[in-house]
Amino acid sequence: MSAGRRTAPPEKALTRQAEDYLKCIYEIEQGGAPAATTDIAEQLGIAAASVSGMLQRLARLGLVSVERYRGARLTAPGRAVALQLLRRHRIIESFLVTKLGYGWDDVHEEAERLEHAASAELIDRMAEALGNPTTDPHGAPIPTAAGRVDERRLASIADLPIGARARVVRMSDRDPEFLRYLAKRGIVPGATVRVAAREPFDGPITLTVGRAKQAVGAAAAAAVYVDGAAREPRTGKV
Repeated sequence: MSAGRRTAPPEKALTRQAEDYLKCIYEIEQGGAPAATTDIAEQLGIAAASVSGMLQRLARLGLVSVERYRGARLTAPGRAVALQLLRRHRIIESFLVTKLGYGWDDVHEEAERLEHAASAELIDRMAEALGNPTTDPHGAPIPTAAGRVDERRLASIADLPIGARARVVRMSDRDPEFLRYLAKRGIVPGATVRVAAREPFDGPITLTVGRAKQAVGAAAAAAVYVDGAAREPRTGKV
């Protein structure tokens, strides 16, 4: 299809709203399926009826392909724009935390505003000043200037069996209250957690974090991603 061979328009030709759509579609697609209209609307906090028009515009620009009854997928040019937006967002968050003393729970909205105005040169200089980090303060991978990014699918704490131990890698930055909830319990990127117990029917999961026991809800556990999961070795007689 000719749409797949088009090059992306200059970034300044896209509105902030169009950029937000591309980033949103990218994030939803990481789940493995096209971005459904209802999912886009929910994530952006808008009415589902208004999504179709923007998707048609982005399709005309060659940035998305729309599959009837399924949803939207980014084309190669659309993916390139989305990754540059994510790079801006995550480097800005890192700069605000590392250089300006912001809390990790206070940077998402600032980065949302600044990512649309910052130039590629400014972002590259920020990245250099930070030592070219590969992840942001919430553990999310930072795309390179060339558009390469770690897209491994990670398990969540909710996926771990009892007795498993894993290192916390990342969590969403969208809800400041959620980040404060996690930080209060020591659940931050780099922390090691072990599943001590779990209640049935989506009940709380008891974790060992350091020397403390912490109970977290199933929904919260599902939003914290981990790497290097391993079961505790058995001891004693079987």
